Amino acid sequence: MRIGIIGAGFIGRAVAQLAIAAGHEVMLSNSRGPQTLGDVVTEIPGAQIGTLEDATQFGDVVLVAIPFNHYPTLPAEWLAGKTVLDANNYYPDRDGPIPALDRFETTTSRLLAEHLSRAHVVKVFNAILADDLSRDTRPGTAHDRRALPVAADDPAAKALAIQLLDEVGFDAVDAGNLDESWRFERAKPAYCIPLNRKALNAALAKAERHIELPHGSWRH
Repeated sequence: MRIGIIGAGFIGRAVAQLAIAAGHEVMLSNSRGPQTLGDVVTEIPGAQIGTLEDATQFGDVVLVAIPFNHYPTLPAEWLAGKTVLDANNYYPDRDGPIPALDRFETTTSRLLAEHLSRAHVVKVFNAILADDLSRDTRPGTAHDRRALPVAADDPAAKALAIQLLDEVGFDAVDAGNLDESWRFERAKPAYCIPLNRKALNAALAKAERHIELPHGSWRH
């Protein structure tokens, strides 16, 4: 699989390392241009770097891992027809207020999907800390494998994301469609907490739409 990554921060780089180790081809990009990504080549052997457009054209699948308030800057035409893995999270202190999210009227992934109206958006890789991506990966036979939640409207795109999770070392829990992805957004019981499949299902079920956990309670 060829994976383009928009956003070369901690999550983008961690996913790149895991994907390359699993045998996939990866190209990283950021908004500042490939001239700022020279360290990627030495830090992540096998990774390629390019512009945002390069990464979208390169990838069969495109991971978006950027500050959430930047999502409207993504050129929708570049991502038309692509499976887009949405690792974004809304942090009001960083992103500024987004009233529809503050009123619990929609989800981060639904907003992204409305912007990328011809892409197949999958919410995945948002509910894990970057350090844990490297620390918690396990082979499929491991008894202590961590599970990550996945949500999407398109069944084929969701299946592809679940397959990728398995290949990079994680179990998956199907959390429903994009309108249900609030269950593992920031400050919900499943957000960034290491859980196996059974415990993750329970955490998703426990989530309440209008109740948020204390800020930072997910950091361990």
